[in-house]
Amino acid sequence: MPFGELPMTAPVPSLIKADESVLVIIDVQEKLCPVMADPRRVLLNGSRLLRAANRLGVPVVVTEQYPKGLGPTMHDIRVDMPQGAMVEKRFFSAALEPAVRERLESLGRRQAVLCGIEMHVCVTQTALGLKDQGWSVFVVEDACSSRSPESVAQAKQRLATQGIPLVNVEMALFEWLATKDHPAFKEISTTLIR
Repeated sequence: MPFGELPMTAPVPSLIKADESVLVIIDVQEKLCPVMADPRRVLLNGSRLLRAANRLGVPVVVTEQYPKGLGPTMHDIRVDMPQGAMVEKRFFSAALEPAVRERLESLGRRQAVLCGIEMHVCVTQTALGLKDQGWSVFVVEDACSSRSPESVAQAKQRLATQGIPLVNVEMALFEWLATKDHPAFKEISTTLIR
């Protein structure tokens, strides 16, 4: 980069769009998830996002960090995971993993909707890495966790200061739907009733 030139940053879009986004579920694995703060919330909301993405044609990438040691993706996610969605990674940031980058680039989209664990490590590093690569990134806060609530709070603060929007599951789903007239509106909105 020439001296004095600012790095190119991704614009922050106002809305998440189903035809422009990819859902990335990060490291929700059998030996990692149970030790998170409120793991059921991650599984419930992650599976809601996944089912909606499948219904709306939003591509899905699911990462696994060192599955030999941390186990496979939790059943709650695996049961609805599309064929070929899982990509193993070595880097904490999925944005640095060549197989993940190749998969994301092959989809021809530029919005990433992220959820998973741990929020202050792999989710944050992936969000910042994708942003640096020109992606518009949204982090679904109520589908993320870390071992301690303090780490979650620090991750949220850092993401916010870096211009990465924090959203919740309902925000993501209703932005993907865009209108009550969407054919999937009733089906998806009823999944939000607990």
